[in-house]
Amino acid sequence: MKEVEEVEEVEEVKEKTSRRGPVKHYEDLLVYQQAYRLALEVSKLTKTFPKQEQYEIGRQLRDCARSVAANIVEGWAKRHSPAEFKRHLMIATGESAEARHWLSLSADEGIAERQRCNALKAEYSKLGMMLHNLWKEWRKFE
Repeated sequence: MKEVEEVEEVEEVKEKTSRRGPVKHYEDLLVYQQAYRLALEVSKLTKTFPKQEQYEIGRQLRDCARSVAANIVEGWAKRHSPAEFKRHLMIATGESAEARHWLSLSADEGIAERQRCNALKAEYSKLGMMLHNLWKEWRKFE
């Protein structure tokens, strides 16, 4: 049953993104499009934080959110080295998990609206699954 839910979640992400045809550039990757979109969402969220928290938790959250997409790009550039490509995908996965942590902390400390943080955390969970799937299927992009 869990696999069916995961497939439905990936289909949901595909509906929000715009890739058509073969992957020729990192921007064609659905996982990159999702990571980039989420980085923009996180940036918007942190602008609503109190001034001090924009520099504290906000900076941490923006950094890891931006790092997910950046590591996908760097991994893509190095995709002809399987070890390097996979290493950057693992870093992106870790940054995605870190974003979930900072979102939880932001909600628990009352810095951000819990419902918005929970929605973003769910999106980062889907992103983590997408990164894992790309990590497993990397040979398709050689």
